[in-house]
Amino acid sequence: MLSGITVLTALVCIMLMGVVLIQNPKGGGVDATFGGQASNQIFGAAKSTDFVEKLTWGLAITLFVLCIIAALVAGGAEGGSGLESAG
Repeated sequence: MLSGITVLTALVCIMLMGVVLIQNPKGGGVDATFGGQASNQIFGAAKSTDFVEKLTWGLAITLFVLCIIAALVAGGAEGGSGLESAG
């Protein structure tokens, strides 16, 4: 199960990197290179920006939750929570 969570975390990381690179911070990002102007014409500038921002936040929250779940699963796989004292 931990390996599945690790693979899912890696996929979310790759998607998050792509979404961050697509963002258009001050009028000239990678977004314009990959057809950003066409998406602005189709969706409108505000809707395109809102979608990318919401996608970024969603992927960031998903990554955060997956990291917590992976830590809990890894802690459970070792036989303890790691909170007990060794002595």
